[in-house]
Amino acid sequence: MKVAVVGATGLVGTVMLKVLEERNFPLTELIPVASEKSVGKELTFKGKQFPIVSMDTAISMKPDIALFSAGGSTSLEHAPRFAEAGTTVIDNSSAWRMDPSKKLIVPEVNAYELSIDDKIIANPNCSTIQMVVALKPLHDALKIKRVVVSTYQSVTGTGVKAVTQLMDERQGVEGEKAYPYQIDLNVLPHIDVFTENGYTKEEMKMVKETNKIMGDDSIRVTATTVRIPVMGGHSESVNIEFENEFELDQVRSLLEKAPGIIVIDDVANLKYPMPKDAHEKDEVFVGRIRRDESQAKTLNMWIVADNLRKGAATNAVQIAEFLVQKELV
Repeated sequence: MKVAVVGATGLVGTVMLKVLEERNFPLTELIPVASEKSVGKELTFKGKQFPIVSMDTAISMKPDIALFSAGGSTSLEHAPRFAEAGTTVIDNSSAWRMDPSKKLIVPEVNAYELSIDDKIIANPNCSTIQMVVALKPLHDALKIKRVVVSTYQSVTGTGVKAVTQLMDERQGVEGEKAYPYQIDLNVLPHIDVFTENGYTKEEMKMVKETNKIMGDDSIRVTATTVRIPVMGGHSESVNIEFENEFELDQVRSLLEKAPGIIVIDDVANLKYPMPKDAHEKDEVFVGRIRRDESQAKTLNMWIVADNLRKGAATNAVQIAEFLVQKELV
């Protein structure tokens, strides 16, 4: 089992390597791929040194699986080349997500859609992943009509430059900026670029990806995505209107039994999920479960997950695990 990690030195690529090691993924050969300036350097995986290779070298080595986290343009150019060589690509960029010929996969929700013919598989947006993990068991039981979501997203979702900007500002140091405004002691209601309808691309990703992953275009979704000065994970306030009536105990039970979810919901003892609880964890955490008293058959809840792990690296590795388990690679 040869596995290539494309973008191995980046923020998500580094976490992919960590997750592969932690979960003891059954690989026999690791092929780290990065930009030309990194080729020839070595990185450590499971106590061994592996040389970083170029894209062409990696393709010639014919890996079974390639985990991509190197940006959309890189993926559009090189993922098809890997696929032509017989490699199954799991891509973390936005390049293939809305391509009707490609599957958009969150294993707890729709891994069953995958077949041996899927050579490029898309990993969804981080904020969408954690939300649909929590929506899936509720939709199956109660049928979701509409979702209103506001996000509180970590600077790590933007990358190393954003983390550096936050820390520079915190220390009063002038440096390179990832955002148009200060992020420390501030909140930016702006993730990705604005589109003609006044929503950002990040907001529209949550709308379109949710419908595609859930396999149901009738679910109406509206989103406001916000960057906040935290690290460790993304948080979401989610309001869900159902077709069917529910009991709160039923909702808690559905979530507690669902794969990949940990319920922390004990407000009497001030227990609820926070980004620092989700940091370096693979699960999606759900709390503040309560009825929306302004409207019938409607629920409010709070969802938190580590955006670099479940929101990116872990989800990709879980797709790879499913492919191996089902002998699809």
